[in-house]
Amino acid sequence: MRPATPADVPAIVALEAEAFPLDPWSHNLVSEGVRDALPTVSYLVAEEPGSGEGLVGYAVLSLVVPDAELQRIAVVPHCRRSGTGAALLAAVREHAADAGATRLLLEVREDNAAAIALYAAHGFAELGRRPRYYRDGTDAIVLSLTLPEASSPDAPVTMEA
Repeated sequence: MRPATPADVPAIVALEAEAFPLDPWSHNLVSEGVRDALPTVSYLVAEEPGSGEGLVGYAVLSLVVPDAELQRIAVVPHCRRSGTGAALLAAVREHAADAGATRLLLEVREDNAAAIALYAAHGFAELGRRPRYYRDGTDAIVLSLTLPEASSPDAPVTMEA
């Protein structure tokens, strides 16, 4: 895991379009987030070690302490269910806790069983629902996770850059 760089923008935009075909973020929005033009937003990317493939996943975190929000997380199809999403989620949790957030929030489509299972396995609990939240009328489930203090013994270990 590492912070995204401007060189990652084309790969992020391509995966964004594949993962979120009903509402992909624009090249300009992704580029602004990666360039730190949006001060509360951080992009993290995952690469498959030793494959030479480059970016295989990304996550977008918005921090407005005491809350953090996982805005996006996506993994290329052939790396799904391989631990890449869990590793990105762990990096997001760590980044949020290190920044002083005490709660991590996210919205997930009610029909995205794989994502819901991933979040449940990592301790997220349903906070509420947003009826017809998505463009196609699907409800969003709002999930919440209480984060440990960064200095506590239960805090995640520091990720390597």
